[in-house]
Amino acid sequence: MSRASSPDTGRWLIVFALGYLALLVDGADVMMYGLTLTRIKAEFGLTNVEAGALGSLTLVGMAVGGILGGWASDALGRVRVVVWALALFSLGAGLLGLTHTFAQFALVRFVSSLGIGCMVLVSTLVAEYVPTARRSLILGVLQTGVSAGYIVVISLANWILPHYGWRMLFYVATIPVVLALAIHWFVPEPPGWRASAATRQGGPRVRRPWRENRYYLIFSDAEARKMFILWALASVFALSGFYGLNNWLPTYLEKELHVRFGSMASYMIGTYVVAFVGKIVAGWLGDVWSRRGVYVLGCIGAALFLPVIVFFHTRDNIVWLMLFFGFLYGVPLGTLGAFMSESFATRVRGTAVGGSYNVGRFCSGAAPVVIGYIATQFSFGVSFLLVGAVFFLSGICTLFIPDRLYDTSAPEPDDALPPTATRDPNADNLPLKA
Repeated sequence: MSRASSPDTGRWLIVFALGYLALLVDGADVMMYGLTLTRIKAEFGLTNVEAGALGSLTLVGMAVGGILGGWASDALGRVRVVVWALALFSLGAGLLGLTHTFAQFALVRFVSSLGIGCMVLVSTLVAEYVPTARRSLILGVLQTGVSAGYIVVISLANWILPHYGWRMLFYVATIPVVLALAIHWFVPEPPGWRASAATRQGGPRVRRPWRENRYYLIFSDAEARKMFILWALASVFALSGFYGLNNWLPTYLEKELHVRFGSMASYMIGTYVVAFVGKIVAGWLGDVWSRRGVYVLGCIGAALFLPVIVFFHTRDNIVWLMLFFGFLYGVPLGTLGAFMSESFATRVRGTAVGGSYNVGRFCSGAAPVVIGYIATQFSFGVSFLLVGAVFFLSGICTLFIPDRLYDTSAPEPDDALPPTATRDPNADNLPLKA
């Protein structure tokens, strides 16, 4: 019986559906702050730098949560970490509606963002279930859940904000706690993780337990260490771009392009609908061509097109420019889940993905503050030129990351690559014995 049709992997559609909803909630939460920022600034009397600091604090919390969550997902289980993380940031969003000062908002946002940081592990969880031949396409479709979250919250904001205020939008965000319960009930731990856990529990006790530490395993293997560092750098640049845009794009459209809120919501919905298409096309191309090639072209394409928006937008063409940028924006995200998950062995995958991605998040925490500062000194247009530059650098970093080092749904010899092991680059991307 093939692995794709076995009882364990036969439930990947359920795992995919619940994972999709989890990423939808993740995207909604991230976009919610950008949409309410103008109103929060006015009520709390914040400067651009203070508002940017709230965004940066969110990214720092996400980074800390993601790094800890990545380690916990290897030690305790992917599903358990995703469930607790989803519950934490959903309840935290509701508490934000009860805050009345900058300090209160910052504290609650930091704590709730610890859970948001773990959502990168949803892609790892789904990757360990889905069929190998269609993994990039399926994970590309999975990533459209983030765009769906953007669209849902923009639509809700267009209705709720003018009539009920920004607090009500955060109260509504507590509903996904029900989804956390559904994942807990219906999604078992992936077969690969269960096999890895059984191997560790049944193996002999080691005289030097620190040698079993997952960061030791990563950094004692030259190739795993290289992959971790490259993905950390790629994440620093990519997430600086993504979070900088999400944080300030609504304000840019309203304040500098003088787009009314209702029209702005329509522009942004259109942008993220087109990003759906970009992610799906990127996932398909990642399977039939190259995960790396698609990611690099997407980053460089977005980098080159942002100056076009800044310098050549008019009232007549801004809609089309935003739509085309939405497609380019979606391309790197469409292949990221498969590309990154396949860079590491099962035993350290959660730690390596959560660690490298969230090191990037931690460092990119400066992006909202930097963009806010540059916008104060010059304009948001100048700030977005910097965003284009960091997208370009992310693409350059991933030029050095090979495609498909590991099959995430297949068992691995000894479940981890020893520091002296070698790989056959023409084999089925599984580690060979030393």
